[in-house]
Parts: sequence; C-alpha cells; structure tokens
Amino acid sequence: MSAVAPPPVPDTAATGDGSGHSAEARGTGTLVRAPRRLRRILGWVLVSALVLVVGAAGLLLTAPSPAQRDALDPERPGPGGMQALAQILRQQGVRVDVVRSRVDAAGRLDAHTTLVMSDPYTLSDAAVTELTDSAHDIVLVSPSARMLRMLQLGTYGSPSSPPTAGADCDVPAFARVGTIAPGQLLLPDPGVTACFGDATDGAAVLISEDDGARRAAVDGAALFTNEHLADNGNAALGLALLGAQPHVVWYVPSYEDSDRTDIDVPKSLADLTPGWVTPVIVLGMITALLAAAWRGRRFGPLVAETLPVTVRASETMLGRARLTAKAADAAHAADALRTGTLSRLAARLGLAARADAAAVADAAADRIRVDRAGVRALLTGPLPASDAELVPYARRLAELESAVENAVRIERSTP
Repeated sequence: MSAVAPPPVPDTAATGDGSGHSAEARGTGTLVRAPRRLRRILGWVLVSALVLVVGAAGLLLTAPSPAQRDALDPERPGPGGMQALAQILRQQGVRVDVVRSRVDAAGRLDAHTTLVMSDPYTLSDAAVTELTDSAHDIVLVSPSARMLRMLQLGTYGSPSSPPTAGADCDVPAFARVGTIAPGQLLLPDPGVTACFGDATDGAAVLISEDDGARRAAVDGAALFTNEHLADNGNAALGLALLGAQPHVVWYVPSYEDSDRTDIDVPKSLADLTPGWVTPVIVLGMITALLAAAWRGRRFGPLVAETLPVTVRASETMLGRARLTAKAADAAHAADALRTGTLSRLAARLGLAARADAAAVADAAADRIRVDRAGVRALLTGPLPASDAELVPYARRLAELESAVENAVRIERSTP
C-alpha cells in the first residue's frame, strides 16, 4: 500500500488585529502594548488616589470638631443622640423646636412650653439663671452638680444603681411607665420628689413642683439616647417628662453661644490652618474632576468591525510552534499534535467530531487490525515530557494516521 499524505489544511480568516502578521508577531505587539496599558492604569490609580486624599482633607477642614457636636443633640441620629425621642414627641402631637441660641430659646418660652436642655456648660451662672427664670417647665436630661444646685433639686448620689426600678412615687404621669434601668442616681433636696428609687439611696428622676411650675432632672444619657430609648420603659418615661406640655423648646448649648471668658474654645483643623488652604483644596478638587472628565475614557457599546485581512493557517501554526519551542513545552506540543490526530481520525472513520479519544482509538485499531491497547496508549496515554520523547511520538502519530488513511482508501476502492 502506498502512503498517502494528509490533506492540506485550509486557510482561515483572521480575527486578530488586522495587521497581517503571524501569531508570533501579534504576541510581540501585545507585549509592546502591555507597558503602555500598565502606565495608563497606574496613572488613573494615582489620579483617583489624589482625588480621595484631597476630598478627605477637605472634609477634615470643613467638618465640625467634637466640641461642636453635643452628645445628646436631638438632631443627632447616632447611638449617643436623642433624635428618636424628638421624633416620638412630634408623633404624639408635641411641637419640638431645637434651638442653639439662649436668646432664641428665651423668646420661645411661655406657660405652655417645656425647656429641655443638657448641662449648659458653656453658659455662666447669670446666663443660666436668665434662661431658666423665663421657663415654666424645665427638664435637665444631663444634670451637672451646678445645675442641680441652681435649680435646688439635689445632689449626686451613689454611682451604683439597681438593675431595674419602678416609679415608687405619687406622680400620676409615671403610673404607666413600668420599670427602667437607672443610670446616675440623684439625692433629692427637701421638698423634692424622688422617683424610680428612694430619697435615701438615690433616685433616677427628681421632680420639684412650685405654683404649677415643674423642675425635673434625669440621666438622659443612660435612658433617652437612641441606643437605650427602646429598653424597658424608657420611651414612656421620656414622653411623661418631656411631653407634659404641647410645646418643647430643646436648647443645645455650644461654644458659639457661650458668654464665658474663662473657658478655652477647642480649635478645629480649619481654625488652625491659614484661610487660603480651604479655597486651594476646593480648587484642586474641581481641577481633578475636570481632568478626569477631560481625559477619562468614555465607554460605549461594542462596535463590530469587518477585518478583511486573511492569515494563512500554516503561518499561524508556525508562529505557535515557535512559541512552544521557545518555551520548551514538549507536553503542550504533544497535546496539540494528539488533538489534531484525534480530530482527523474521527473524520476519516466517520465518527462524531466530539467522539471520545478511547472510542477513536478502538475504531482506528479495528480498521487497521492491530491491538487496541497499543493504539489507546498512543492516543490516551501520558504525553512526552522532553523533546527526545516528542520526536518519536510525533512519528508514531503520523504513521497511525497514514495507516488509517490507507485502510479507508482501500475499502473505498474495493468494488
């Protein structure tokens, strides 16, 4: 039987970059373009980092200092704020006005208004007296020893408190509060009612009533903050204390409203920097955003382009072969040879394109009448690991293809 060479591999249309170069050349071009792409990516990373740094610096300069934010602020949504209590009062029909000026607070007070405030540490005794004298009802949600003394309510008691306590007093508004977990205990002055505790060991709430005017003190940090308001009967106690009147003026002390000259106002970062720093930071942010909009890549829909360049399949094969030889990857080259052999044998033997390698090996062995084990070892066994093993392996694959081709040709030629 004469050997018949395998049919030539047809040309295929390229789907590459349209340059007409081989796969090796295109691979080289990709390596050349890789540093450019890397530099572009690094450039954008640096620009993004610069924008973030500038933005963070601007926020630090413009953000208020901790001293400018009261821990018991009724407009603060964090765990230490009292925004939830203010919202509950509004839902119950109580008008709540949050003011940060003592003059404004005094102008809003009348006989149907409750003045609520934490410790006005930024005000002098004279300013506190002027504010409290114009109020009908007062609730201190963070009483200090000075405020307890000025309102004649009592003094600080033991710092330890019972786990829970009931009202245990004759104040009707507290009848449905239930139990609470007291915070700081307060010792009442003579004539002052102690609730949620007793006058001997201390109570959580102190109330004094004189001619219809009411003065009350409670540790709101442990009961009325957003973090603790839902515990026990804290919300009911807050409504009973602050919602007795239809109008609440909630005064939030601050250093900007202070009349004292013996305290040092904490400086923010903006106060410690020159005046030109903030405008420069804002200008830098605007410039960075404009540069990003100018130089940024505008992504759009993918556009399909017809590439008229045709690259011969043999050129692609040679380029890949050179790359494989340069990498000294004998196993990869043997796998490519075996894959091609399996595909061509399946076509010659009339098997499906996705036929199993073992099925192709058995069909080829039956066609040329040889042992199946040897053909299976060739087509499904381990691949060569070196160039010395690759050469005879490729020769055996070629011999198998030639034998199958000759056998098929003879069968077709037999009448």
